[in-house]
Amino acid sequence: MRLKRFTRIVSTFYRYGLDEFFAGHSRLGFVHSLLRWLPIPRDLTRSRPERVRLALESLGPIFVKFGQLLSTRRDLLPHDYAEALAHLQDRVAPFDGELARRVIEQSLNRRVDDIYVDFETQPVASASVAQVHRAWLREADDSRGREVAVKVLRPGIAPVIEQDLALMKMLAGWVERLFADGKRLKPREVVAEFDRHLHDELDMMHEAGNASQLRRNFEGSDMLVVPEVFYEATSTDVLTLEWMRGVPVGRIEELRAAGVDLKQLSRFGVEIFFTQVFRHGFFHADMHPGNIFVAPDGRYIALDFGIVGSLTEKDKHYLAINFLAFFNRDYHRVATAHIESGWVPADTRPEELEAAVRTVCEPFFDKPLSQISFGMVLLRLFETSRRFNVEIQPQLVLLQKTLLNIEGLGRQLDPDLNLWDTAKPFLTKWMNEQIGWRGLLCTLKDEAPQWATTLPTLPRKLNEALSGKSSELMVAGYLQLMREQKRQNFLLALIALLLGALLLKDLL
Repeated sequence: MRLKRFTRIVSTFYRYGLDEFFAGHSRLGFVHSLLRWLPIPRDLTRSRPERVRLALESLGPIFVKFGQLLSTRRDLLPHDYAEALAHLQDRVAPFDGELARRVIEQSLNRRVDDIYVDFETQPVASASVAQVHRAWLREADDSRGREVAVKVLRPGIAPVIEQDLALMKMLAGWVERLFADGKRLKPREVVAEFDRHLHDELDMMHEAGNASQLRRNFEGSDMLVVPEVFYEATSTDVLTLEWMRGVPVGRIEELRAAGVDLKQLSRFGVEIFFTQVFRHGFFHADMHPGNIFVAPDGRYIALDFGIVGSLTEKDKHYLAINFLAFFNRDYHRVATAHIESGWVPADTRPEELEAAVRTVCEPFFDKPLSQISFGMVLLRLFETSRRFNVEIQPQLVLLQKTLLNIEGLGRQLDPDLNLWDTAKPFLTKWMNEQIGWRGLLCTLKDEAPQWATTLPTLPRKLNEALSGKSSELMVAGYLQLMREQKRQNFLLALIALLLGALLLKDLL
């Protein structure tokens, strides 16, 4: 089966003239010569990036998804290839609704009629991994049932995915070994990243957990609403969510007719993005227009939670420093932040990196969004990053993709939106909370459980250190005691500083 699939991949690449990649290669040039004898019609009328897109679409949904991921890696691909792959369409015919019912019954171990008052056999949406049906969930206090969306995993998709992933890993190894630029492109790392995201999408419980977390993060928000998950009707193959009513964000005329404030909606999009990234460190990483609706009350509705991103406190700190430095045109701080974070080699000269960043970014300030191409900004930044051997952080790839999605939404809703002016007050406030008195109070609060555990043990540790049964134990106990003492001294200093500041504030 794998040989048959590999043969189809080779013939598809030949049909679209992608064997040209081997032409002139010192070790693979003969492959290009041999393939030209195949009796397969060829389509060479389009540009090579377009032919790559068409080849991936013809190979099926898994290769389409891989191409969509590649389109976000503008640090690895030339601009024209990234643009072509960004237009990949996930067109998959729905599978039989009766088969969906059987999947639900086998996965939940109950009859569909016992779970739902009514279940529409005809799906309302279909994609490569799953399709969605409308239904009404049985509730004890409501004979009509709760209107829900039921997402059902496509039957038999797992073996197909594993087969294609195995072939992708093999091809990635060849690219890395045989092409001069192979190691820089990191093909095996890219495939591993794709593998991880794809397997997350195959587990509906994983998506359910993502949705629940995002819903908690935005509970009571006047900007974003997230559907409720019904876990009693959810499993690894089935996800039951609250049915959401709204208009797809791409239907601008419908939104205008409904009286939605598009300028406010565009600002909401920017603030939601920065709230997810910097306040929560947990963000919806698939915010393309198909996954975003607008509710009648003007709030965004988020759908499809298979892909999310997360950031550490260190990531958030350095990102905030970089964003604020960009907004303030402090390119020297951008350069030093990159060096401090380890994103560029430690021996990089800050002045050189500062000059390169200034050259890229300065022309784009004080312009409306309609006149700024973030794709071009990213392209030039990534070209600069290659020159300075910047290591693109895996956790930031999804963030880059999400920022591009937000740009697209903002451009549609309000072409005059100034991203910098909208985001800067939020980031300034967030940084003040992190490094000001509020940040100090939060740190003290977070550390309190550790202090409460450590303080009562100090006498025992002192006794053990003084009566040690061996010199080694005594030395170890003494060192531990000194570490604890330094920690407590630091705690006392912080508390004294805080109390002094509060007293001074009252006196003034």
